[in-house]
Amino acid sequence: MAPEVGLSRSTFAKLSPHPYLLANLEPSDDSIPPARSNGRAPFEVRKPTVNLSSLSHAHGSALVRTGDTTVICGIRGETILTDHIPNFRASNTQTELADYDLLVPNIELATGSAPQFLPGGPPTTLAQTLSTKIYSLLHSSKLLRAEDLRIWHKRPAEAPISGYEDEEEVGNEKQEGEEYVVAYWVLYIDLFFISFDGNPFDAAWAATVAALRDTKLPQARYDPDREMIICSKKDPRPLTVESMPIACTAVIFTGKETKEQAADGKFWILADPDTLEESLCDETVTIVIDCAGGSRRILSISKHGGTVMTAKLLGSKEFLDWASKRWEGFASAMTGGR
Repeated sequence: MAPEVGLSRSTFAKLSPHPYLLANLEPSDDSIPPARSNGRAPFEVRKPTVNLSSLSHAHGSALVRTGDTTVICGIRGETILTDHIPNFRASNTQTELADYDLLVPNIELATGSAPQFLPGGPPTTLAQTLSTKIYSLLHSSKLLRAEDLRIWHKRPAEAPISGYEDEEEVGNEKQEGEEYVVAYWVLYIDLFFISFDGNPFDAAWAATVAALRDTKLPQARYDPDREMIICSKKDPRPLTVESMPIACTAVIFTGKETKEQAADGKFWILADPDTLEESLCDETVTIVIDCAGGSRRILSISKHGGTVMTAKLLGSKEFLDWASKRWEGFASAMTGGR
């Protein structure tokens, strides 16, 4: 038998990743279906797995894994008195979460999750970008209710001062037993990447949603004598998270290896990209979708780079059906198929 001549598939993939991916997506034999370097079909995603309550000392936590990308989210609640909020207004009942910074996400990549993210390094640009995107989506999706983070206190009765009969002051006195917001819960949402192989935003956002659904806050009351919040572990209250928005990201791969090459019009949409595919593509699209309740709601669509993905393609049945199927995969993993 004659010895094999040429490079092995793994060596070819490392030396020439772009031609190798193109050769797999555009095989010379029509009987061979298009495939990516990792063996997945263009719209095939890595099956997600979700483990809840992974951290014993957090109020809520979740570990999400998609392929070789693994992230764990821990949520810890801390209280803050309204007296310590400089811009607090009792009349503000619409924008409390954003105005008082009650949701604080932070992403840590420098955990040894990948060769480029060694422990002990400063926060990377990617980590800061992901934290900003998580923060923005937390507010725009209206995932949480401010009511769940309010801590109420019933105003005690005050003894009247003898001989003081200013009618205007008496009329402005607070009524006995009136309840008012004395403090808030601040949720610190910490995300740590254990392993990293592309598409970090989808995994980080899914871990955030799963951890919030797992979060239970202690019963809290205000002690006026000590002027502090007292918490009890008895009967913790879960957060009200009725929706389940899921981020679905894809990249656009073209036949161009350099900007100088002429485009031939061919392109492939690669769903749930890995690190190699992200490095070979300069156009990314993320759709945030929620199919809870049987109806499909698109919360946002963001696109970066490139000009291939037009509004028509973004609204196509194939693209939206893929996003819906992606949502079903994450929803099933979070709820255990219920």
